[in-house]
Formats: sequence, structure tokens, C-alpha cells
Amino acid sequence: MNFILDNLKKSLWEWRGVLIAVPNVTFIVIALRFTGLLQSLELTALDQLFLLRPQEPIDNRIVIVEINEKDINNQKSWPISDAVMTKLLKNIKQQQPRAIGLDIYRNWPVNPGYTELVKLFESTPNLIGIEKVLENRDSSLVQASPILKKLQQVGGNDMPLDGDGKIRRGMLYLYLNENDYIESLSLKLALLYLKAEGITEKAATTNPKYLQLGKGIFPRFKNNDGGYVREKSGSYQILLNYRGTMQKFVKVSFTDVLENKIDTNLMLGKVVIIGSTAESLRDSFFTPYSSKLFADTPRMAGVTIHANLTSQILSSAIDGRPQIKSWSEFEEGLWILLWSMIGSILFWQQRHNIFLITVSFVLTGSALIICCFLAFLAGWWIPLIPPILALAGSTVIITQYIFQSAVNMQKTFGRYLTDEVVTNLIETPSGLKLGGERRKVTILVSDVRGFSAISEEYPPEQVVEILNLYLEVMTDVINQHKGTINDFMGDGILVMFGAPISREDDSQRAIACAVAMQLAMQKVNEKNQQMNLPILEMGIGINTGEVVAGNIGSQKRAEYTVIGSHVNLAARIESYSVGGQILISEYTLLDANIDLRIDSKSQVEPKGIKHPITIYEIGGIGEKYNLYLPKVDEDIELLSDELPVEFIVLHGKQADGQLLPGVLVGLSENGAQLCCKYDLESLTNIKLKLLTETAIFTEEPDIYAKVVKKFDVPENHFLIRFTGIPPKGLKRLRKVRQSLA
Repeated sequence: MNFILDNLKKSLWEWRGVLIAVPNVTFIVIALRFTGLLQSLELTALDQLFLLRPQEPIDNRIVIVEINEKDINNQKSWPISDAVMTKLLKNIKQQQPRAIGLDIYRNWPVNPGYTELVKLFESTPNLIGIEKVLENRDSSLVQASPILKKLQQVGGNDMPLDGDGKIRRGMLYLYLNENDYIESLSLKLALLYLKAEGITEKAATTNPKYLQLGKGIFPRFKNNDGGYVREKSGSYQILLNYRGTMQKFVKVSFTDVLENKIDTNLMLGKVVIIGSTAESLRDSFFTPYSSKLFADTPRMAGVTIHANLTSQILSSAIDGRPQIKSWSEFEEGLWILLWSMIGSILFWQQRHNIFLITVSFVLTGSALIICCFLAFLAGWWIPLIPPILALAGSTVIITQYIFQSAVNMQKTFGRYLTDEVVTNLIETPSGLKLGGERRKVTILVSDVRGFSAISEEYPPEQVVEILNLYLEVMTDVINQHKGTINDFMGDGILVMFGAPISREDDSQRAIACAVAMQLAMQKVNEKNQQMNLPILEMGIGINTGEVVAGNIGSQKRAEYTVIGSHVNLAARIESYSVGGQILISEYTLLDANIDLRIDSKSQVEPKGIKHPITIYEIGGIGEKYNLYLPKVDEDIELLSDELPVEFIVLHGKQADGQLLPGVLVGLSENGAQLCCKYDLESLTNIKLKLLTETAIFTEEPDIYAKVVKKFDVPENHFLIRFTGIPPKGLKRLRKVRQSLA
């Protein structure tokens, strides 16, 4: 049971951001959805789906007779007389269409010719006129032709407008009261056409409140369908599934029909709709096709909208073309919840990388748009804007949560741990647990040469001042190269590259960091000189290998560190270095695989290492880093008289106790040429004392040095490099050099 609870707690911690983001984002987006604030955006998205949808073929079952500006000019007056109307309808009737729609508002009669027109109406049962039967604040009722009204050959011409003035819905039945209704113009024309196909009206078996014609079922619009919120849903409305603009129908001009300049079989067995496209008659409306980006917003003539609705009814009944359907509010809520979860999970996983979050958002948003588009092709209007807001909201909440948590944690631990270690503690559920993991890490160890002597020479307050100045500059350099400072060991620094965050160029950055640190020593010493403080020199050792990285210690006190033989080896390599020197192992050299300036190499047998290893002195790193150290001046200035010394060989920090005689035969700024009868190995540490006349009266300070190399000629001569000289010793050497040179 405890195991299950522990795993549950771990899972909840790992996904805490998702658990916070998903319910909050889903609630906020659904609340916005029900306020109606997203409706205009959702309708605009629907318009774009219409524009992006592949072009549908022309519906040859419908012919539009358009009355354009040229036709009006040809008639000299408007409205046209009853005689001209009679001639037009006779020419159409002769072609034997299945239905004729007269989408024209006009006064009745308009003499001369009214008697003939009445006779034509009475003899043409497939002729349908229009009337406006629903009154609103923007328009009034418009009566139909009394004759056509008496013959019950009139269809409703009303079209519901959305809040942005566009038409996205059509009417099938217009209810005048509870028991009285009329069919719309488009439905009447479609029923006349379908009657010849043997298709008549009936209630759908899936829902008796829906109309079914042949293969087509027409879902009745509800006030919250699709992206609508509390929209008026009176009468029998359906969502318009546009075929397209007027180019998707056969079109002829009023004048050509009137003068019989059309194919004699053009209208045979088809639906003919007569209507105006002239701008002066103002029978045009905004539609989804008016939403083209970076283009004009053309209106669509009313006759074209009726043609689209008629085509929609015919295509659905005969061809099975799908209607535009939508989900229930509950299903839309689940849809929003799904994308909130998808966004939260993806962004939580990529929360440490802004670039990956951006890419994830773009790819996920694109996938959402594609899903909605494919669904639209299949006849489903699925919400697009709320899920996109859910994705964006997930990003904002998770980013805010991480930022706030990081800020709070950083305030607490930032002064004691590096940013990367703090991040590891914050973002990893087991960040505070003891233990670790194996990983390849490059270790950099630095140490100030002769700092112990400086500590003895100066009061503690000044020693701390010297140390803080040095560490401040070094910390800036290390942070610039993304190193993790594991520990300040007095005047030494242990830096990790590869823990807690591993990168491909860890070893390269470690070497570049070492070079930059040595170059930064000039800045440190300039400040020291300004404050009359001693000059500092630093040695650096670098090694790369597999270690255990993690929290080491007890439940009461622990630290994030690295443990392993390669850490110890890095410290051993550092012990071989002198001031201003960088030594790296062959493991680091191979792992870095970059252009390096190698000033020297040597084989050593560090304590605790079974086999000798090769170490390399690095003078610079090329390629993108381009950092180089100045060459060390090793020119020895021979002394006119030999300078006697006594020295002790050091093993680690301990002397072997035997005081050995020798002489200095030459001096340089950084070292000396020592002559003695003893065979000293390369990299041996020694502590020497000058034997001068003043030594009888004053205690001569100790000078620390390292054997750099053995001369072949003359015999028993060694090049030594000073590694630690107290200020008094430095002054003493310079004085001796000047007096004996």
C-alpha cells in the first residue's frame, strides 16, 4: 500500500503543472465560450474553412438569370413592365424547366401587360414568387404578387443575418405562428425538382423534428450550434453549406434570355432562378466568401445565396452531400478538455526550453487546424478557437507556474547553490532525494599557488578580501561557459561540466573556461595591485570520465556533487600544474576533439592510478572559442655568482625531512636553474630557502617550486618553476637577481 501511495505521490509531483493547468484552462475557456466573446472569432474561422475547402464542381441543375447594370440600362426604366416580364417568363417556360424562381420584389401591376402576366402565372404551376414574412428592426414585410399568393406559389425570402452582417444560415420553413408556416423559396424550388425524381418530404427516422428528403437529413439549427452562442433559432433554420460563388452555377443575362440568345435546351429539366446582381438594386449580402484576407470583401447577390441553398437541398437529397453538423455542448466541452490536456502535457515536458515550447505550440496548433479542416470536409463544424485558446492558456499557466516556483526557490537557494543545481532541485521530483546516477562529466579543478603563505603574511580580513575578489571574477567566467561550481575549497574551485545538465560540448567548454580563467587573472591582479595586495597565480587541472552525480550526504545535510576516481584524478592533475598553467588528461583531449594549442606533454603516475597517464599543457583553444594564453617567458638569466640554497623534497603537502644543498645558477621572472648532485624527477615539488649573508640575521622566507625539466647538458641541472612565493620572498628574489646579475 505504501509503495502505491509513494508512486502516486511521485506521479502527482511529476505532473503537478498539468494537474494545475488542465482544469483551470478548461474552465476559463468554456466560461469564455458561454459568454459569447468567442463567437465572432469562431465564425471568422468557419469562413476561412469555406475559403480553404477544395473547389466543388458546378451544379448544372441550377441556372441563374441575372439582372445586371447593363440589363437595367437596356430597359431604360426600372422596374420592368408587366409585358417585358411576361415575355421573359414565356421564353423561360418554353425551355421546360422543372421550377422557376422569381427572386424579385416589385409593385403589382406595372402596366402595360398585366392581364397577360396574370394568365401566364395561372398557367405556370412551377413558377414561385417571393415575399418577406418575418419582420425585424432592420426590415419590414414585403408582399408577394397577389395572384401568386392566391395560387400558393410563393416562398419566403427571409435570410437570417449574423451579428457581423453575414449570412451563414438558410431557411427551410418560416413559421408565422404556432400552426401556420410557409416554405422558403429555395425549398419550394427544390421540392418541385425532386418531385420529378420521386422524392417527397418526410420526417427523419433518426429525429422526427428533422426534415428528410431522399438521402438527405437536414438537422435543425439550435441556438448554441457550432460557434454560435444563444443565437436566435426561430423557424426551421439550417447551416448553409455553400457550394461557392456565382461561378459554381450556370449563368445567363436577363437580356440574352429576353432576346432568345441562349441554347434552346439550356434550362430543360432544371431549376431557374431570376434575380438581380446589379449594385444599384442593393440586393447583395456579406457571406463567408467576403472574409478573404488581404483582399476586398465582395458581397454575394441574394439570387446566388438562394441558388446555394437550393443546390444544398438537391445535392443532399440526390447525391448524399453532407450537411454541416455540430457537436453537443457536452461534446464540445470534452473537445476543449482534450486539447487543454494535450497542450499542458506537451508544454510541461518541454518547459525548460522556450524554443521547443514554441515549436510544440506551432505543431500542435497546426494539427488542431488540420483536424478541424478534415472534419469540415466530412460535414462537421468542430470548434477551433476554444481549443487554440486552451493550448495558449496551458502555455501561459505552466510558464507562470514554473516562473513563480523558480523565483521563490531561487530566492531561497540561489545564494548557496548554482542556478542549474537549483533548477534540478525544483524540477525533478526526486531532486532532494539522496543518491545519484552515472554520467560522463568533465571536472575542472583550480587552485591559487602559494595562498597558504599569503594567509600567513596578511591579516584574515585582507585574506578574505583577496579571496572574494578572485572568486567573484572566476565565478563570472565559469557561469559564462555554463559550468556548475560544485564547491569552493578555500582558494580552490571544483567545477562540473555535464552535471546536472549534460551537453555535447562539455569538455570543450571546460577547456575554454580554463583558458578564460587564466586570462581573467590579469584583471584580478590589476585590482590587487591597486589595493597593494599580492599578485596571484593559479593552476588548473581538467579530466573527463564517468562519475556518479547526485545528492550526497545525510537527510539533515546533503549537497549535489560528483563522486568517482575521475574526480580524484582531476585533482591529481591539478597538483602537477604551476601558476598560469592548464593541464588536461588524455581522456579530455580525446573527448573535446577540437583544435588546441598543446605547449607540452608528459607522463605521470598519480597516486591511486594503476597505470601511467599522459597529461597535456594547454596554451589555447581554437575554432569558435579562439582563446589563447601568452607564451610564458622561460628565458633563464645566468647569474655572475652562484646563489646557494637548501631545499626539501615535498611529497604531497609533507616534506621528507632531509635538507639538501644546491645552488641557483640562473634566474627568470617565474623560475630558476637549480644545480644539485641529486636526481630530481620531473614535476617534483620542492621547498627551498636562499642562503645569503642576511640569512644569519633574519629568517629567510620559504619559496615553493616545481621541477619542470632536467637539462641534458650541463649534467645535474634542473629547470624549476616557482609555485608559491611570499611577498617578502618575492622582493628578496628580485633584489638578489638585480645584485647578482
